[in-house]
Amino acid sequence: MRAAVLAGGASRRYGGVPKGLLSLGGRRILDRVVDAVHSATGEPPLLIANAPDAATWRPDLRTVPDARPGCGSVGGIYTAVVSSPGPVLCVAWDMPFVTPELLRALIAAAAGYDAFLPESDGRRGVEPLCAVYAPACGPAIERRLARGEVEAIAFHPDVKVGTLPLARVKTFGEPDVIFFNVNRPEDLARGEELWRLTP
Repeated sequence: MRAAVLAGGASRRYGGVPKGLLSLGGRRILDRVVDAVHSATGEPPLLIANAPDAATWRPDLRTVPDARPGCGSVGGIYTAVVSSPGPVLCVAWDMPFVTPELLRALIAAAAGYDAFLPESDGRRGVEPLCAVYAPACGPAIERRLARGEVEAIAFHPDVKVGTLPLARVKTFGEPDVIFFNVNRPEDLARGEELWRLTP
């Protein structure tokens, strides 16, 4: 299965600093995510990013700009889907604690679904920026974007969606840690605390 690390967003809540390039536990968050994804899929992921210097962040990866700029996280998902011939695992670049084991479980259970997401305790109940998407999601996202709907799960009613149950997710760690993402400076400080506590 192909994979993509989504390095989108203007990092407005982080003063414009590219979040994934920040160091946590002595390593860049981007490198942590790339390693987890690479371990899960066995091949280097695409890097979906719009920054002018994005190709220098990980010269070993193929960097692809958003096919539909200005559409937020769903634009990154769309770009990953249309850049891959089959299903694609998408992971946001600001999730330093996502595990290869969870990603492998998503990949293993995604067959038969157009979108396959892990359940979480978050506000949506699922994590759209740590999920597997099949080619059918491309046209579904296009239709929603044409109506101005840019929420990351807006297209779900138009495709077959499956989820990895929360109880299964918890076998890989605490969901609040696995899906922890860095949006603000205080998040980075919290991430350092979590890193020190993580076995």
